[in-house]
Amino acid sequence: MHGHVRFVVEADGGSRGNPGPAGYGAVVLDPATGETLAERAEYIGVATNNVAEYKGLIAGLKAARELSPDAVVQVRMDSKLVVEQMSGRWKIKHPDMKPLAAEAAKILPRAQVTYEWIPRERNKHADRLANEAMDAGKRGEQWEPSASSAALDASAARALATPPAGPPGDAAKGAAAVRAALATASGAPATAPAREEAGADTLFTEQGATASGRIPAPAPGPAQAPSATPGWGPDMGTPATFVLLRHGETALTPQKRFSGSGGTDPELSGAGRRQASAVAEALAARGTVQTIVSSPLRRCRETAQAVADRLGLTVTVEEGLREVDFGAWEGLTFGEVRERFPDDLQAWLDSPKAAPTGGGESFTAATRRISATRDRLLAAHAGRTVLLVTHVTPVKILVRLALGAPPEALFKMELSAASLSAVAYYADGNASVRLLNDTSHLR
Repeated sequence: MHGHVRFVVEADGGSRGNPGPAGYGAVVLDPATGETLAERAEYIGVATNNVAEYKGLIAGLKAARELSPDAVVQVRMDSKLVVEQMSGRWKIKHPDMKPLAAEAAKILPRAQVTYEWIPRERNKHADRLANEAMDAGKRGEQWEPSASSAALDASAARALATPPAGPPGDAAKGAAAVRAALATASGAPATAPAREEAGADTLFTEQGATASGRIPAPAPGPAQAPSATPGWGPDMGTPATFVLLRHGETALTPQKRFSGSGGTDPELSGAGRRQASAVAEALAARGTVQTIVSSPLRRCRETAQAVADRLGLTVTVEEGLREVDFGAWEGLTFGEVRERFPDDLQAWLDSPKAAPTGGGESFTAATRRISATRDRLLAAHAGRTVLLVTHVTPVKILVRLALGAPPEALFKMELSAASLSAVAYYADGNASVRLLNDTSHLR
């Protein structure tokens, strides 16, 4: 559908009582600029959260259709239920949901609409609209666009993507600027959220797992019900934990050459086999890995098999965990690429949408692939500790997504050969990075 106009629809719904007084909100955005193109909100009387969320989706899709019936639409919602059901991955069993899902599916052709789950904090615009609608209903009124302040949330969200003032790498100034923007939008004081640190001995364990690095939810205002956040509210149960293992060294690794899925598929070197043995011993000592999943590339399969032999497990190969295809850059050093393809390299550094020379895979395309792989694995391994043996780019993308960091964060993470990282995924859709680039087992 190249050339079609593209929209982002963000939608939400809420119920103060579940069931209780309910409302929805939806916004249509220009994906390139973040500009608000349309807003919808309505108080719908007594209903459940899920009904209100579906109503918000329907309103958002209709608003997008009014703007352009040929539009390609990406729907973003913090309702895992709605996203999974509308994507066709979960069955719709509740009788109240079936007609709403059917109505939503008929608004635009299926090929024009995709669905993405996003954390609640990234859905503030639609959430604010839904709360404004419920506030209006409490007053015996309906929501009026002229009285809305939801656009302030959109402005604050855009500030999150704005490069921080000050010298490069000055994250403190950037964080201060973001807190100030969010405080302006919400009326809250610009203070940093508290965090709780986790010790290394709790990173892969189930006991105490819900307390690592969680950000407490803001205090609920009069128009917002409290939200449950693992470690800071109700127990969300045992998370699924992905232990992320970068494969051991190949002959190309110490030379720092591009080595993706489009190259020679090298085997582990002698050093790489020793690293695989060391990490196998470390994981055996922890004793928490229950399943092993590997990229199809040889260096990962060999690393995974070394661990599997030590733990008495089998290896499942997952195509979605492969490394990015670096096209014509395969086997070259960064300096060699800069000499031969300077413009292409600069474009790749500047934009996640740019692909390596010669039909390589962009970070944007890789993110879609790896996100879908993550979701499949989470559905298959809920509450389990899974070792994913993969490559630099997939590990960095999974960590970036868990942190909600911008794409340029991919260039700001160090991942050594045979290093361990870990991300815990909770039942409410939140994620917590537990470990990054641990190489203590190699020393």
